[in-house]
Amino acid sequence: MRSVSIIGTGYVGLVTGTCLAEIGHKVVCVDSNKEKIRKLQKGVIPIYEPQLEELVHKNKKKERLFFSTSIKRAVKESEIIFICVHTPEKDNGEPDLYYVELVAQKIAELMREYKVIVSKSTMPVRTGKKIKETIKNYCSNELEFDVVSNPEFLREGSAVRDFLFPQRIVIGLESKRAERIMRDLYRPIRAPVLITSIETAEIIKHSCNAFLATKISFINAIANLCEKVGADVEEVARAMGLDRRIGREFLKAGIGYGGSCLPKDIEAFVHIAKKSGYDFELLRVVQKINKQQRDMFISRIKEVLWNLRGKQIGVLGLSFKPNTDDMRNAPSVEIINRLLEEGAVIKVYDPVAISRAKDIFKDSVRYCRSAYEVAQDSESLLILTEWEEFRKLDLGRIRNLLKVKVIIDGRNLFDPQKMRKKGFRYICIGRGR
Repeated sequence: MRSVSIIGTGYVGLVTGTCLAEIGHKVVCVDSNKEKIRKLQKGVIPIYEPQLEELVHKNKKKERLFFSTSIKRAVKESEIIFICVHTPEKDNGEPDLYYVELVAQKIAELMREYKVIVSKSTMPVRTGKKIKETIKNYCSNELEFDVVSNPEFLREGSAVRDFLFPQRIVIGLESKRAERIMRDLYRPIRAPVLITSIETAEIIKHSCNAFLATKISFINAIANLCEKVGADVEEVARAMGLDRRIGREFLKAGIGYGGSCLPKDIEAFVHIAKKSGYDFELLRVVQKINKQQRDMFISRIKEVLWNLRGKQIGVLGLSFKPNTDDMRNAPSVEIINRLLEEGAVIKVYDPVAISRAKDIFKDSVRYCRSAYEVAQDSESLLILTEWEEFRKLDLGRIRNLLKVKVIIDGRNLFDPQKMRKKGFRYICIGRGR
């Protein structure tokens, strides 16, 4: 058992801390938000993530997982300290590392013995070097310590499984001592461990997210071509995915990527490259295509419904992807706001994200308890998130509830021919007109 602290109990920090406790370590999760910590101490989980609540309760009961507002306690009790604080985006696209530096200063001031300080948040290349310099500058004693980069590869909706059964563990470090400690930390997890330099580990995470975003924008560009020539992007993607050099993952045409990671990380990577003297033009085009998908979807709605003012439009799906309540950079937010600006009347439903949506839209939309309530008397139905619940809808009932039998599907959930046979005017992405 290793003693571990997690500084920052957001999405990454909470999942990381909980899963490290699950594999047998003693973990203290620290956050400056007193209300969040109070709730976590009572077992109230601030985010929706499958399996997370169960594991928090289990490891609290086994006295392996603790929550605190005291960074002093975290530094004193832990050999390994993970920095998992928020790195928000500045206006120019550069990540704001103020909180990373602040935490590094506090660790330095409180250290009394050797520590391994691990950057877990997605940070620009050379951040590890800055953390090391900061700790040296603020540490009153000339203590030994190591800085490690250990990027996370957690997908919202499957984060617990991704942590416990990863495809690889990347660890960037500078000493054999840190390597022994980090290997021991992850020993219970069966996965390849890649030991690299700190700079290489830092750039790996941005490279992975940039490539995934590129795959999404690529298949969306193909979808736009398919619509013009009458081809089916789903069949194109299926054939491409069978090529092992390409793979099927992330070849899903739709209304673009969202969430807290891809948009922010791509923007940061473009900025990092520019600062290093390289114009990452490819990624700027990836961003452009992603934005265009939202514009094209709005144009499609207008094309089908003509004037939007006073039209009642139903929306299924608000979170940026299924199995999460996260609405950060969700396509639904931009699409709904633009429809509201056009004077449309919006009804919405999502299996788990309604409470998050209320913080965003306030009383400007009508919140419904089911897909069927959304469909009642609506003049079209938009599908913006591919929840499994929506695939299993009683489409006959939906058709009878709709005032106008129009479904505009931004996630390609259904077969166009079957939907038209059921009496719908069904518009989707990249499957011909």
